[in-house]
Amino acid sequence: MAKKPSICIVTPALADANNGNWQTARRWARMLAGHYAVRLVKSWPDTPSTRDGTDILLALHARRSADSIQAWAQANPQRPLVVALTGTDLYRDIATDAAAQRSLALAHRLIVLQDQGPLALPEALRGKCRVVLQSSTRRQTLAKSGSRLRVVVAGHLRDEKWPQTIFEAARLLSPDEGIHIDHIGRELDPALAEAARATQLSCPHYRWWGGLPHGATRSRIQRAHLLVHPSRMEGGAHVIMEAVLSGTPVLASRIAGNVGMLGTDYSGYFPPGDARALVALLRDCRAGQSRPDGGMLAELQAQCGLRAPLFERQTEQAVLLSVLRELL
Repeated sequence: MAKKPSICIVTPALADANNGNWQTARRWARMLAGHYAVRLVKSWPDTPSTRDGTDILLALHARRSADSIQAWAQANPQRPLVVALTGTDLYRDIATDAAAQRSLALAHRLIVLQDQGPLALPEALRGKCRVVLQSSTRRQTLAKSGSRLRVVVAGHLRDEKWPQTIFEAARLLSPDEGIHIDHIGRELDPALAEAARATQLSCPHYRWWGGLPHGATRSRIQRAHLLVHPSRMEGGAHVIMEAVLSGTPVLASRIAGNVGMLGTDYSGYFPPGDARALVALLRDCRAGQSRPDGGMLAELQAQCGLRAPLFERQTEQAVLLSVLRELL
């Protein structure tokens, strides 16, 4: 039997971080395992020698993995190097950070995670860029009560996720409107955590749960009427496709990373940071619960249903394997 080619996936976050980079790295490792000898590391080289026989390096995040990317390019200039831009590197770092810019120049292929991603790259680099939409497993769409509108927000408390929009929206809503917000995310910024606690004290319809295991978060998304995703910067959020594949529609800030996943004509966008616009959409969805046709909530669910096939695992795996085949 022919020996499988080997691939090393470098991710700046491992399992303890439970964030998007780790979820992507772990999923890709599983998808590639039948075709490649795969190992997951936090940095390369991960052995004393840079001549370890690895055939391909796939590095997530142009800035955080920059040292590994440079080391590989110096030790193996003819061997394929793939850099996946996963969020803050695409929409912040490559504009000003020399190490991130060097990563783009050294890569033989660039991967972005949603359809708007290539537009953020310098035009000269777009020819070596490929879009690999992320995927997850489908979950059953659950029947949900009309007595209240259950909203879930899933994102660690850091500025890029812009949780301040949720805090303000909770204060604009009154408890008797029947709109309840569950906010899931670890305390990465103490000031934002304190704001979450203060919002919880003054708004009985808002609850911050802190960090939860991935499976528990998915279950809450599945049971909610809506996922709200208020980020100011996003490479391609896992929670959006997880919601879509659970039959849970999404309200999202109109930023490139969200539009690239949900489509330019999606009806559930609000301007980034605009809590009043978000509250207006929430009230529209709440009002739709009492309408025979489901109103705005049903419209969003139908639109998300049309996007769901794009986030199937076999689709992501086929595109990822195709990108790697180009290089071998």
